[in-house]
Parts: sequence; structure tokens; C-alpha cells
Amino acid sequence: MNILVIGQGGREHSICQKLVDSPLTKHVYCAPGNVGMIHDGIELIGIEALDFEALLQFVKEKEVTYTVVGPEAPLAAGIVDVFRAAGLAILGPTQAAAQIEGSKDFAKRLMNKYQIPTAKHQTFTDLSKAIEYVKVEGAPIVIKADGLAAGKGVTVAQTVEEAIKALKAIFSEVTAKVVIEECLVGQECSYLTFVSENGIFPMITSRDHKAIFDGNRGPNTGGMGVFSPVPEVTTALEQLILETIVLPTVEAMKDEKRPFTGILYTGLMLTEEGPKVIEFNARFGDPETQVLLQQLDSDLAQVFYDLLHNQMPKLTWKQTASVGVVIASIGYPGKFHQGVPLPDLTNLPHDIQVYYAGVAENNQQLVSAGGRVLLVTTTSQTKELARKRLYDWLETMDFSHFYYRSDIGSN
Repeated sequence: MNILVIGQGGREHSICQKLVDSPLTKHVYCAPGNVGMIHDGIELIGIEALDFEALLQFVKEKEVTYTVVGPEAPLAAGIVDVFRAAGLAILGPTQAAAQIEGSKDFAKRLMNKYQIPTAKHQTFTDLSKAIEYVKVEGAPIVIKADGLAAGKGVTVAQTVEEAIKALKAIFSEVTAKVVIEECLVGQECSYLTFVSENGIFPMITSRDHKAIFDGNRGPNTGGMGVFSPVPEVTTALEQLILETIVLPTVEAMKDEKRPFTGILYTGLMLTEEGPKVIEFNARFGDPETQVLLQQLDSDLAQVFYDLLHNQMPKLTWKQTASVGVVIASIGYPGKFHQGVPLPDLTNLPHDIQVYYAGVAENNQQLVSAGGRVLLVTTTSQTKELARKRLYDWLETMDFSHFYYRSDIGSN
């Protein structure tokens, strides 16, 4: 099979590498990809994710078996609709179904209508009314920009003043809409499922760490590290999540004439009252994917093929634990320098894996070219062993010109 993966980050690197490892694949292309992927036998294509016409032409010329969409922007722009109209196989939701991520207001209204547990919330298009609501509700409180924001459109405000500052920043946009919701208390959990017309097929659980600093302090990022699985999620709790949240959501999307297929990411807070939805995404999470696929024993190329052909995918997971730590540019998620040389990561220990994201090449050396530069991950028998191994290795490397959290997997 020839397979095209759309995107350029660490998520796409991990998907592509898993596909390269499959005996079923002949060529694995990534558009546009990043230069760090080349070492793993991934073929980079100089086409941007939103250039649908060029992507269509490439898929036809190279006789691509199917396409997998990594990031949210092309899904929200309707790439699945365009490919399907051309008779081409592509994994992901339609533009209408991708609204579950593209609009937080849509997702909240869906959950209200179908009684899917989530936080108390209100949507506003007027700044003064939003500020008035915050003053009444008090803090802590969560402020969410309605549209896509690459994982950074959320402020967990600890004071009313911080909430008002976030609101003013969002309403500086001409057509602003904001969702304000109660601050849920508990432990977070990312729960990803493959969804086809034939059913829902769960992956194992994981926990992302959004805040930039140790102790979950500071502004939100796209994700600074992750571990999998989440020990608090028992078999009984997972069944509860499926029965009260995931299945009703998929059925609700059918009822709304927006049937969802692809990867449904359900971000949860495990509260004392039970699991509640924080957010939905319409694709693989980043950085969750990089650790989840480390533990997938099944052939990912076959899994994708089965999903696209409404066959039952065979999912087998290793009985292990994985921890991944993001290496970021100093200053991220604010202003940061680019072009900082990376240490040599070509001869890695067998149990350490690197997935590149914001990188470029300068004089045959990899340099930083983004906020989140790469993710390093390892897998072991337990989370504690994986965490110790990963941080022990990081201490041997010179990442002094970069930043990473030191507490991933400790909670």
C-alpha cells in the first residue's frame, strides 16, 4: 500500500513511523512533514495541508491507497468531503462532523441536547455580558475561545481579573465567540476511539499535561508531556465512559445528520460526580498519539484499512506503560527563538524514541523551528520505570537551550 499522512508534527511522525513498520506498506508519504522524519524512511511531500487541489493530484499520480489526516485545520476546512467527492479513501470526519472540535459552542449545545455530562457553561458574543457573567460566577473559571486554537485557546483563570484579561484578548477579534464554563475538579484523562460505520473501537487511556510549568502551573500549551495508560481508569470506569459519553455522542452526531467517522478524542475530567467532558477533538491528539502508538501491537496500516472498509479492526495493546516528554523552545507558548541547534539524536538507545515536530535543517544539522520541538518517549513494565528511564536519559543530553517539564508521569 501507498499511504499519505497529512500534517507535519510529532503526531504525524509517530503515525508515519508506525505505518513504515508495517509489511503492508510500500511508500509512506507525509505532506508537508518535517525534516526530522526522513531518518525513519518517511517520504516528505512539499504540499501544505490546506492545498487540497495539489494533494488530490498527488494522491492520484502516486496511486495512494488511502489518506490519513493528522491536524484539525484541514478537517475543519472540509478535506474529507473533497476527497470523498473525488472517490478517494480518506480517514477522518466530514466538515460537518468536525464541528465537534471546530466549535466549542456546537459541542456544548450537542451535549446539552443529548444530556452528555459536561461542565456548567454559557456562550457569549458580547464582551460586557461575558464580563458580567464572570463577575457573578467568580473564579476559578474557564475561558474558551470558540474556534480552533491548536490546544492553546483555553485559559483556566484563577482570578476574576485573569478571566477578564482572557476575555478581552479573545474579543479583540472581530467575530469573537467565547464559552465560559465552571472549573471542574479532578484528574484529566484523554480517551481516544476509532469510529467507523461499523462501531466504536477504543484505544487505551492517556493523560496529557497542558500547562507549561511543573505542577500544572502557567499558561496552556499544545501539551508538554503524556503518559499511558491512566491507572485510575478501571475497566468499570472505562465502560461507564463508553456508555454515558462516547456512544451517546456518536449516536447524537448521527441524529444530527453529521455522522462521525475517524478518530474521536474525548477529553475528560474524572470528578467525584463521575467523568465529564472537557472537550472533543476530531482527530488523534498530540502528544497522546506518540505514546499510544508505542503500545499498539496491531498493524496500524491494516487497522486504518479495516476502518475505511467497515471491517472490524483487530486492536491488540501491549501490557506496558509509556511516558513522553516534550522538548520546547524557551519562551513557549509566548515568544521564542528559532534556529537553536539540537543535540545529536541519531544514535539513540534502543528503548528511546524521538518524534520531531518544530524542526528545520541548517548546514546538515537539525535546529528548532517551532514552539514544541520534539517529544522523547520510552516504554517499560510500569509508568514509574518508564518515567525514571526517560528522565535519567534526558539528564545525559544537553538540552540546556531548551525547556521541558520535570514532572511528567509523577501524578
